[in-house]
Amino acid sequence: MRTKIGGPISYDWDRIFAVLRQQASAHPSPSLNVLTEGGSTPWQILASTILSLRTRDEVTLAASRRLFALAPDLASMRSLTAQTVEQAIFPAGFYHTKAKHLLQIAHLLAGNNEVPQTREELLALPGVGRKTANLVLNLAFAQEAICVDTHVHRIPNRLGWISTTTPEQSEAALEALWPRKHWIEANALLVGFGQTVCIPQSPRCSLCPFQGECLRRGVGKTR
Repeated sequence: MRTKIGGPISYDWDRIFAVLRQQASAHPSPSLNVLTEGGSTPWQILASTILSLRTRDEVTLAASRRLFALAPDLASMRSLTAQTVEQAIFPAGFYHTKAKHLLQIAHLLAGNNEVPQTREELLALPGVGRKTANLVLNLAFAQEAICVDTHVHRIPNRLGWISTTTPEQSEAALEALWPRKHWIEANALLVGFGQTVCIPQSPRCSLCPFQGECLRRGVGKTR
């Protein structure tokens, strides 16, 4: 999967992503991908992505479904009170703040009633950081962007594909490394891989298809 002949290491990214897809097929999809596969709107993807921050997948999925039963679109979201939104999304992490941000977004977008399709416009919305913006571009608008969460930052560094210290550095390094055709799928594949095999503590290296290639940076105990 990696070769070095008198120059920088080169990787067979098509093969690597094929292996990650095969791994992903044996495990449940991340909550945001489950919602997307069900035909979610850009508003629902944006709201679910905000709800997912520091929240377990199963909680995100349930909270999203409760919220969308009340507010399937931006117009209906504007009719809700903060208390109603909080009750719908509880126990998502930081649910008070997330309810506030979701309502602010709904009112800010009242003019055109549509979710923005550019990173710059998304980043201007309350509660939306670069990770959230990139994932919305991926899932709502099929735009090529690399969403770097904790898994997408940790795993490429652990394997030795990149050497970075911040998510922003990882995004730039991976943009230079990965073919654009893999940018959209990367987050879902690495999230699933990071939740099941390449977990943060005591990774299951004995099950890893990349164990012969991995540099195991920062890894102590393994299984």
